[in-house]
Amino acid sequence: MSVIAGLLTIALWVLVIAILIRVVYSWMSPQASNPVTRFAFQVTEPVLGPVRRLLPPVSGLDLSPLVVTVVCYFLINVLGSIR
Repeated sequence: MSVIAGLLTIALWVLVIAILIRVVYSWMSPQASNPVTRFAFQVTEPVLGPVRRLLPPVSGLDLSPLVVTVVCYFLINVLGSIR
């Protein structure tokens, strides 16, 4: 069980890092011409898309990366207590 929890923790950290890359690149260059940007968008969009549909923008800001990151941190803490 601890091996599965460890792998899930690593996957969640990778998702958090990809979300961070996506957010930073969206501020610097909104076009996805860079391969790293395209990869970050492809990895994070299946997770961020449904949250974006449920959560309306606040003052024009997309809060879905914040919500998903907080949920990931919560799950990482829960998985850490299992191990």
